[in-house]
Amino acid sequence: MKRNFHRLVSGTRRTVGPAAFAASIVISGIAFAASEGHDAPRKMSPEAKQIEHDKSVFGSDPTYKDKPYDPEKQIEIYGGKTAIDAPRPAIELGRPIYVEGAFGEGINLFGEKNLLFPAFNVSGDWRTAVAFNDNGAKEVGQIATRLNLEVDLKLTATERLHAFLRPLDQGGQFSRYEFFGDDRDQGDAIFDLNLQTLFFEGDLGAIYQGFADEYTSVDLPVSFGLMPILHQNGIWTDDAFIGGAFAIPALNSPKFDISNMDLTFFGGFDKVTTPAIKDAQGNLADHGVNIYGTALFIEANEGYWELGFGRIDGDGGFSDLSYNSATVAFSKRYGRLLSNSVRAIWTFGQDADNVQQTADGFVFLVENSLVTSLPSTLVPYFNFWVGIDRPQPLADDTGVLKNTGINFETDALTGFPKLDDTANDTVGGAIGIQYLFNLDQQIVVEAAMVQALGGNDADRIAKGDQYALGIRYQLPISQAWILRADAMYGWLQNVDDIAGARVEIRRKF
Repeated sequence: MKRNFHRLVSGTRRTVGPAAFAASIVISGIAFAASEGHDAPRKMSPEAKQIEHDKSVFGSDPTYKDKPYDPEKQIEIYGGKTAIDAPRPAIELGRPIYVEGAFGEGINLFGEKNLLFPAFNVSGDWRTAVAFNDNGAKEVGQIATRLNLEVDLKLTATERLHAFLRPLDQGGQFSRYEFFGDDRDQGDAIFDLNLQTLFFEGDLGAIYQGFADEYTSVDLPVSFGLMPILHQNGIWTDDAFIGGAFAIPALNSPKFDISNMDLTFFGGFDKVTTPAIKDAQGNLADHGVNIYGTALFIEANEGYWELGFGRIDGDGGFSDLSYNSATVAFSKRYGRLLSNSVRAIWTFGQDADNVQQTADGFVFLVENSLVTSLPSTLVPYFNFWVGIDRPQPLADDTGVLKNTGINFETDALTGFPKLDDTANDTVGGAIGIQYLFNLDQQIVVEAAMVQALGGNDADRIAKGDQYALGIRYQLPISQAWILRADAMYGWLQNVDDIAGARVEIRRKF
């Protein structure tokens, strides 16, 4: 009886005879023997190096036959985390943000390769605080409120229009009622619908890709309008002005060990503010001042470099107050001990022939935090600086020390007192500790000091040495509500002491 051999080929059964089957075995064996030891050489980049195989470094996969699957314990691996019912924007139309599920089909308005996904939302927060502040020259107790509205119109995946409004304050004055203190002045309800920002931002590469209907590898982010600019955590620039900016992102250099580098160019011709230029009433001038600058961000040397150069160019009566500003900073974590940032800002080039010089000098600022056994929740820090003459930020409405410690920052609501934050002929620092408990609340305790340099108190903002103790506590009541309390006392030489205490409730939406 004739035997048939069967094999599967592409899902079908084929029948062959014994002779054909034996021949296929012989041919396969000859081919295998011929090819063994004659493989083509491996191709690899010149930086790669082949090493000998060591099978001892490999082990068997773990087995869990004695550990039955428990879904509840699998959830506990991630700390028992569950979905968070986060607060939604006050107004949310179109495509929502931060939701699960597949995206819907976009609208082919700007091209198939840059589809329109329209979305409009309004978010922000509402802050209300009760405070008693003694700023030396003024002593007042009050309740004040502030509303921040972020209005966002998303267009494509990379383009949007954005606006920011603060309808309950204007010119540094907030809707408030003053009920206590020798200098109380009743209260005012202040309404202001002027836009704080209104700008477009997008990517010219993505826009071209949509209109040309061809993929491109070019990324060129741009923005223009009444737009905010922030560099070095707001120390060098933190301002919103009418102008534009573009960036050349995601550069790298293996030769110089640069893993990532971004270069930004920006300029503005109105609404530029700096502490160095004030109007006839003594307020920061936001007209007649132009700004030009560039900033470079480099990831190298196992750290992060920030470099910048800019110019403030005053028009008309402000022309004598024009100045240049250069900055360099380097941030790095050193082992399991220290996180450190070193910053330098040099203000120069002001030719104030007819007015008092307001922007000339240098500040060296060092920020440190220790890495403890609880690195995410227990953070001791110590920051210090040395300031020579009158260093200034490139564009901002405060001094260069606003991030040095809690005793150098006000609350932008009630006029909470602070130490001199200008670094004008001073040296000093802040030592504090921050504790976040179980990441559910925060407490900060800090001692700060300002030491005057130079012999002429009239040319210095700080009229003498300054010392302060401060404390801050924050507690999230819910996903949307936050309670915050602050208190400080400052001992100031040659002028009156300062003190403040406040409680704030914030509603996020």
